[in-house]
Amino acid sequence: MGAQSLNEDARLAERIVSDTARLLRILRESRLLEGKALGAAGDRLADDFIRAVLRTHRPEDGFLSEEGARDPARLKKSRVWIVDPLDGTREFSEGRNDFAVHVALAIDGIARIGAVALPALGVTYGSRPAPTLPPEAPNRILVSRTRPPPEADFVARRLGADLLPMGSAGAKVMALLRGEAVAYVHSGGQHEWDSAAPVAIAVAAGLFAARLDGSPLTYNHEDPYLPDLVVARPEISALVIETLAQFANAG
Repeated sequence: MGAQSLNEDARLAERIVSDTARLLRILRESRLLEGKALGAAGDRLADDFIRAVLRTHRPEDGFLSEEGARDPARLKKSRVWIVDPLDGTREFSEGRNDFAVHVALAIDGIARIGAVALPALGVTYGSRPAPTLPPEAPNRILVSRTRPPPEADFVARRLGADLLPMGSAGAKVMALLRGEAVAYVHSGGQHEWDSAAPVAIAVAAGLFAARLDGSPLTYNHEDPYLPDLVVARPEISALVIETLAQFANAG
């Protein structure tokens, strides 16, 4: 796959998440729905739109989304689009800002292209061209606002860092890109669509991304459950992985 083709994939991914973000803003700003009904409508609207666009523009590629039936034909594909149409449905339905739209392209199991839109903030991030990482960041560890893992608390105490709760995984990784924290630590309750797009962007920017044991993140498995994730600034990544190993050994 040539560089030009990947650039075209990257432009398509960014266009998709930006336009999906616009649709989600219109839906929420209409105030015709609220609560769980708003969240369910957002999931359906975003998924239907993204599926239709990729079916039209990349019909030969595989597809995996959080929403809807999973086509096993993707397992035989080299190129698979991995999508979370609305990452942070709860945050979207509650009127918060920390929700996102994720679109990634995995090639032979590696997240090569990623785009993440933060609709409430009106910004879109992509992996090509690579984002620029700020030179410094406050000593904070990003964690789930509803399920902060014990591993993150352990790392924060060892590093003398503060915990920063936030919603969507995409929102958290994009906060790292903006220099709002030094690492993001998560365990439990995630799938491939939660991390694929954010990880592609993070790696392009020079951040470290892996499983909590330091093993690589790979995608397009029959079971898409991918429960743990660490993303960290490069200067502290080895220390974070070492600390996570200490936590695992202590258990």
